Amino acid sequence: MKAITACLFAACLSTSALAAEPVKLWESSGFANPESVLWDSAKKVLYVSNVNGSPPDKDGNGYISKLNAEGKVVVEKWVVGLDAPKGMALFKGRLYVSDIDRLVVIDTASGKVSKTYPAPGAKFLNDVTVDDKGVVYVSDMLDNVIWALNGGKFDRWLSDAKLENPNGLKAESSRLLVASWGPMNGNGFDTSKPGALKAVTLSDKTIRDLTPGFGNLDGLEPDGKGGYVVSDWMAGGVFSVSRQGKVAKLLNVKQGSADISTLPEQKLLLVPMMMDGVVAAYRLP
Repeated sequence: MKAITACLFAACLSTSALAAEPVKLWESSGFANPESVLWDSAKKVLYVSNVNGSPPDKDGNGYISKLNAEGKVVVEKWVVGLDAPKGMALFKGRLYVSDIDRLVVIDTASGKVSKTYPAPGAKFLNDVTVDDKGVVYVSDMLDNVIWALNGGKFDRWLSDAKLENPNGLKAESSRLLVASWGPMNGNGFDTSKPGALKAVTLSDKTIRDLTPGFGNLDGLEPDGKGGYVVSDWMAGGVFSVSRQGKVAKLLNVKQGSADISTLPEQKLLLVPMMMDGVVAAYRLP
């Protein structure tokens, strides 16, 4: 595993000058289909989920890598024996990872799997988010379902075609944000129209669009200014979405820009490039 570092993380945090466009700070290569990257502020490390094969295959090849704050690999295969790990979320020292048809819980102190929650009938569990009460939400992109882990029970929370193949998730106080892939037309992952950013009200599960459709959406993170940063996997690229729902291209990258992370206070964007085996860090404007 090779890491190429253009800027030390600590130095990046203290730099005040910002460019008009995102500036690449470092790039780390050698991953095996990296789908998601997540910063652990308590341990000052990054976690990267490696599908290491075909995303729907239950082959036992998937693993989680651990990187330091400068993008250098600390442990290439920190957690092994997964199938095709994708989205990740942290809560109180536990790392929740989607793995096709199950939710895997990893103790970040030991690096051991502490619990596995099967999702009977799930087709393609993808992103994971957790709210401030510890409820974990997981999207099933191919089944128009959102699952929830609450009180030790992992069940279907919402099943609705209006989700339009939900991918990225972000839990807020009163709503769940959904980055949709777009309604699939039966030809692989092709869609009949682009996916939009949506909001699901937690109290009554009503769904509404926050933006027009603008891509096959994947990662979804807050920008620290009341808006969001969203990636488009198929066309490649990262977009900003204002609190008013205005969409603008933020970054041009190739196909495979997957489950991003942001560190709004440091104005940092972390992008896993699934097709290229690369994770890159950018300074946001």
